[in-house]
Amino acid sequence: MANLRESELHYALGDALPAPGSVLEVAPGLRWLRMGLPFALDHINLWLLRDEIDGRPGWTIVDCGISNDLTRDNWELIFAGHLDGLPVLRVIVTHFHPDHIGLADWLTRRWDCRLWISATDFNLARLASGSTVGMGGAAAAEFFASHGLTDADSLAQIRSRSSYYPSMVPAVPDKFRRLMDGDGILIGGRTWVCIAGFGHAPEHMSLHCQAAGLLISGDMVLPRISTNVSVVDVEPEADPLSLYLASIAQMLALPADTLVLPSHGKPFTGLHARVDQLQQHHAERLADVTLACAAKPCHAAELLDLLFRRKLDLHQTTFAMGESVAHLNALWLAGKLTRQLDADGIYRFAAALTAR
Repeated sequence: MANLRESELHYALGDALPAPGSVLEVAPGLRWLRMGLPFALDHINLWLLRDEIDGRPGWTIVDCGISNDLTRDNWELIFAGHLDGLPVLRVIVTHFHPDHIGLADWLTRRWDCRLWISATDFNLARLASGSTVGMGGAAAAEFFASHGLTDADSLAQIRSRSSYYPSMVPAVPDKFRRLMDGDGILIGGRTWVCIAGFGHAPEHMSLHCQAAGLLISGDMVLPRISTNVSVVDVEPEADPLSLYLASIAQMLALPADTLVLPSHGKPFTGLHARVDQLQQHHAERLADVTLACAAKPCHAAELLDLLFRRKLDLHQTTFAMGESVAHLNALWLAGKLTRQLDADGIYRFAAALTAR
């Protein structure tokens, strides 16, 4: 959902964007680059941090881009022109989604270095790269059908997406170094503290450097759009929205003037304002869903027009369905809605007579 209060944020670099195969210096020892994505959300921001490990100077990469020839070619341009002749020493990945971990195996092999990531996301990436976990295929189609997406053509396309994740993440490194909430990583003489976030991914790691006033937020806080928070087929009764809202609330403990380095969009200040915007956005959507279900029992598919007031392609519809279920599950598990599996095999949610 577009941010209608975007003017409350300040873009530190204005409208400047790094060109393909090039970088922009955001702060001393920190370079910003962008890689293309074949979706409506057409880019991901990646980061290079000047580093030294065991007396060896070089760079730490944060996030990787998807696995395809164009992304690899752009990385080679970066290596040739923007590493100052120094090697990559490690690869940090914020979470397991394809645009973040897709080229981790190639990068770690290319530079003979280690992947750093949370254990939860590492293991899910390993599983998903060899299957369809929560990403497409028959299980995803069955899950969406149980929440009211019954269009035969759409379901057929979802079933055909059995290679969706492996096509962008064909391999995951065999070994990794585990990141946990509160861990301090010394990068370039400065400590970056891991902040675990939940709801968008199983165990997303943002990185905060207090000394530099910087937050690599990954997908947890984005300036222009709201982070996707979805229920997927492997955990159908999950409540990721409550987890996400609790996670971003914790970021209010960071200084208000922190420069946020998001995975999509431009670096910005206004972290506290953005968290408030996201909280308000979801509170409004939860209120909308509550009213709709009070008027009549609803399934997730018929709430898409209420939650997403724009035309969606199939790729966007799969994410939107997951997010619609997330809002319904949050209200259901809080005792504000009831859930019933009707004779047609579809879950419908209705207002609870009494809230817990």
